[in-house]
Amino acid sequence: MVALLIKLCRGFPHWIRNGLRYSRMNRSGTFRITRRDLAYYTYQRYNSAGSLDCGYFHQDLWAARIVFARRIKELVDVGSRLDGFVAHVIPFCHVQCLDIRPPPVSTPGLTFVQADAAKMPFADNSVDALSCLHVIEHIGLGRCGDPVDPEGYLHVAREFCRVIKPGGILLLGTPVGQERLCFDAHRVFDPQTIADAFGKLRLIEFSLIDDAGMGVTANASFEVARKCRTGCGLFLFEKSAAVSPRIV
Repeated sequence: MVALLIKLCRGFPHWIRNGLRYSRMNRSGTFRITRRDLAYYTYQRYNSAGSLDCGYFHQDLWAARIVFARRIKELVDVGSRLDGFVAHVIPFCHVQCLDIRPPPVSTPGLTFVQADAAKMPFADNSVDALSCLHVIEHIGLGRCGDPVDPEGYLHVAREFCRVIKPGGILLLGTPVGQERLCFDAHRVFDPQTIADAFGKLRLIEFSLIDDAGMGVTANASFEVARKCRTGCGLFLFEKSAAVSPRIV
């Protein structure tokens, strides 16, 4: 908030000068400055190029690259960002999005199922690839219209394990670090809590976006993740006949 206020103050003199200069130079009758349509965005000159949340940016690219590298053509996604990860993969992969809320958009390569992730409308061992990025930490807190349930994330974990077919994968992103609840925003998990919740699957990759959010550390240790305040844990699970939970 303080940083934004500083930008607002720094940008205002430029806004005045730009407006005066534009008015002197303008020869168009329609593109003239009017009081009715005044706006103030000149403070954005002090932002970095583009607009992004670094954590989500790196998480979504991590997952999209795996989907592309594995040549996945059909994916079930639970609640991930439509304008991030889902948008990255629909040009080459059909995505079936499951969300408890109604669908917001219609576009080729994308279909919606309105359902509770704790009661997925899929048969046992029927899903080749499943993704869930920055969602499971919210489930059971009621913030999205889902039932309040302190063990909501565990119910969802069991459902994911049930519907993924042998040889299928799960891409999971969630906050990790000092385990705690930030009600009603999200949970922050110890990474071992996630490994245990998905104990019926084999963990084949754990990567980390730390508190700085500037990139992905591949094959990170759980111990390093525990030092984060609110990092992002990136888990790649696979379903196989024999599962040995990973302890780090």
